[in-house]
Amino acid sequence: MAGDEIKAVAESGGIRLDLFVAEKAACTRSHAKSLIEQGNVFLNGAKAVKSGVTLKEGDEVVIKDPAPRELDLSPQDIPIEIIWQDDDLAVVNKPQGMVVHPAPGAYDNTLVNALLFRLSSLSGINGVVRPGIVHRLDKDTSGLLVVAKNDFAHTSLQKQIAEKSAKRYYYALVDGVVQKDVGEIRNFLARSAADRKKYAVAREGRLAVTLYKVVKRYSAYTLMEYELKTGRTHQIRVHSRYIGHPVVGDRTYGGSDRFGLNGQLLHAYKLVLTHPRTGEEMTFTAPLPDYFQKVLDSLKPTE
Repeated sequence: MAGDEIKAVAESGGIRLDLFVAEKAACTRSHAKSLIEQGNVFLNGAKAVKSGVTLKEGDEVVIKDPAPRELDLSPQDIPIEIIWQDDDLAVVNKPQGMVVHPAPGAYDNTLVNALLFRLSSLSGINGVVRPGIVHRLDKDTSGLLVVAKNDFAHTSLQKQIAEKSAKRYYYALVDGVVQKDVGEIRNFLARSAADRKKYAVAREGRLAVTLYKVVKRYSAYTLMEYELKTGRTHQIRVHSRYIGHPVVGDRTYGGSDRFGLNGQLLHAYKLVLTHPRTGEEMTFTAPLPDYFQKVLDSLKPTE
């Protein structure tokens, strides 16, 4: 892998540099500020000097030495389902309950630890903390992730996600009966002022766009298909709550919990991307987890 360096492009404007660095480097905001003050962050090729500068869409950020030096990731023999792989990439079906990459409070037993054990190479663009990781899923969201095995593939896949040519689809069971068959949710998301671990719709923040359609209605629930047009933290969960139908099992955002679940019923079931080297369009799917299907089987559909 390459040295300790993260390269990222702002998908939209409106976010402070220190918050962007904290998100991409999986570190605290104070550590991000220190990286900027120490001259380890470059904005569009020039050394960044202000933590509070607001990024514009397309701004390129390079973060040098993003992780504390004492952090040492170890390969761990953790079972993971790799549904497809070649020399450039791998597609993984992440289980519910697994953290994607190390972060404060979760430095092992992550998907990255498992990947380091299972795969012979991973891209180094995202540094030592997130080798190979192009995009993420929340801990309690299951489903498909693409992993880059080299920097060439990583750059291509990252660009596809930024330019929205890669497509990501999710199934979610939400509370209540959604009346509109299809729709678009478009607004801005930012960290909640009341709880910094949560996100909320705000007047300012990062643009978030989600397309949805009803798959099946039940007497008190709706199975939804969501398509991400942007990839904000907690985007589907926040947008579901925003339209008055939080995801079942999502305690953070008000979802009901009548089925003894360990997390939200949200599953990344389909991923469409272009192979970085061959140019072939590839579509991957993953069936609903057993616990998700069991809940659906217990529900009464509407006529």
